[in-house]
Amino acid sequence: MTDPKLIAAMSNPDFYPHKPKSVELVQTHISYVFIAGDIVYKVKKPMNFGFLDFTTLEKRKYYCEEELRLNRRLAPGVYLEVAAIYGDKKTGFSLNSGAAIIDYAVVMKKLPQDKMLKTLLAQGDVDEKIMDKVAAKIAFFHAGAQTGGRINEMGRLKTIRHNHEENFAQTEKYINTVIPDYQYGFIRDYVNCFLKANETLLEKRVAQGKIRDGHGDLHLEHICVDEDIIIFDCIEFNERFRFADVAAEVAFLTMDLDFNGYTSYAESFTDSYLKYSGDTDMLKLLDFYRCYYAYVRGKVISFRLDQKEIAEKEPKEISETAARYFDFSYNYAARLEKPVLILTAGLMGSGKSYQARTLAKILGARIIRTDVLRKEMLNIEPTQSRKENFGQGIYSEESSRLTYDKVYDIAATYLRQGKPVIIDASFKKREERKKACALAQSLGVPFYIIECACPDEVTKKRLDKRARENDNISDGRWEIFHQQKEDFDTVDEFPPDIHFKIDTSADPEKDRQKIVRILKFGEG
Repeated sequence: MTDPKLIAAMSNPDFYPHKPKSVELVQTHISYVFIAGDIVYKVKKPMNFGFLDFTTLEKRKYYCEEELRLNRRLAPGVYLEVAAIYGDKKTGFSLNSGAAIIDYAVVMKKLPQDKMLKTLLAQGDVDEKIMDKVAAKIAFFHAGAQTGGRINEMGRLKTIRHNHEENFAQTEKYINTVIPDYQYGFIRDYVNCFLKANETLLEKRVAQGKIRDGHGDLHLEHICVDEDIIIFDCIEFNERFRFADVAAEVAFLTMDLDFNGYTSYAESFTDSYLKYSGDTDMLKLLDFYRCYYAYVRGKVISFRLDQKEIAEKEPKEISETAARYFDFSYNYAARLEKPVLILTAGLMGSGKSYQARTLAKILGARIIRTDVLRKEMLNIEPTQSRKENFGQGIYSEESSRLTYDKVYDIAATYLRQGKPVIIDASFKKREERKKACALAQSLGVPFYIIECACPDEVTKKRLDKRARENDNISDGRWEIFHQQKEDFDTVDEFPPDIHFKIDTSADPEKDRQKIVRILKFGEG
């Protein structure tokens, strides 16, 4: 543990030769960061997490020097020096001289916080031109970064597998506290399946020189958009995390953009990087590496739960943030790489739309919702209520036929583009369900139907609640529920391996987990 007296000394402005007005202390899981005016001093904690070891003075000195050397590649004017910290019982602590060196600090210029990419994104001050500049900076850095020898070894299957197995071993203790057991098991199965199926591609990446000495921790807080793009705080403590496929770096930043709600910028960054690099094979690896880095972030944040010096309220916040990262890792693992057509079917109020939305997020699927499309085709606002009699007006047989025909056209377009599709509709008529199945067969894509159901009393509560809220896209209501029920053709035309039933009033999460496993791995 770092001497508390040293932390207190470095928190005092008088400690520093340039005499700042104030000092702010920021802690990470591996460092104490002292922001002393416009200069920053970063001291490494004497920790050993397995993947890093700062437990001796010699190691801390070495990794401070490595931090300086490596970060000068992308932020040459920011990283200034490595400063020795002296101390003894008589004179206390000093940056100038003393009886003995007791620690080291990386000295940096303070970067403008209002220019950080994450801050600019939150303020709406980012456009595709900025993302293009970031992509150009990273692509050209990658093109000139070191490769070959030991670096290449880090891109081989053995090392990649080791990195994942280390993740799983180090997060076992967080199962069912931060990461649910089903996510842990699913991600582990996905990694094993992916590595087995893509060994040739991974070896090709090594042969093509795509394994580089990169940054290793490329997220939004480490990018400053000033007169130039400044990228800082790379990983110095473990070559395995820095020596990686360039696709992994792209995946890290796009994962962080996704996590913070900027998916469109993740796509524009990827497109720009592809433009500058020409690396089309990268696209086949992005979700795999996004899954990995989201898991790493979840793991690293979870480690903070083991530290005694965190505040009383912090564990809840830490757990929630780590769980969100594990959710993202699971979703990347579950994404379908190939087109598939999935239908939801069921009565009004049965929970079809919720299931469709939830599964679409997990699977990375496009949703086509008949309730929305029907009104769009008639120039009606989606939330505008149309309390038609059953089977009348915009819900007439003719209107429904035109709506479903349009749905199939849109679905076919997405499927031809290689995207998975979920059609959110009642599919009350067997004829329409068969048409959808025939569409999938004609395009040579897998077909599944998810039938949602719940007890009538649950449906009534849901429909009554929907009526009170008066802002729902669906016009389903209790007074026409039984007419729809009588008009609904039983779903009995498909074999059980493609026809899933979910009782949405019971434990639909368990059913969804099983469905996702079948869709991804072909088994429940």
